[in-house]
Amino acid sequence: MAITSAIVLYAVIWFLTLFFVLPMRLVTQGDAGEVVPGTPPGAPAGAVMGRKLRLTTIAATAVWAVATAVILSGVIEIRDIDVMNRMPPAPEAGGTGG
Repeated sequence: MAITSAIVLYAVIWFLTLFFVLPMRLVTQGDAGEVVPGTPPGAPAGAVMGRKLRLTTIAATAVWAVATAVILSGVIEIRDIDVMNRMPPAPEAGGTGG
């Protein structure tokens, strides 16, 4: 895996994790009973973004490490997920090499 692929994989996992973490322990202004004029009642009452971003980074790093280890180890290869059988057969190991 190239460094660019690793960075893109981390960014995708980080944002997916962020979208999972954002609604956790959400208290809306409607729930708190203090709706600021001009905002919807579903707006967050007290967004603790710093804590959520730290939690996202920690969780995403753990998920990224596992995904990277699986990719680099070769346990799962692209041919394993080719359900339509569109890829040509894998080259045989120890071939003549041309």
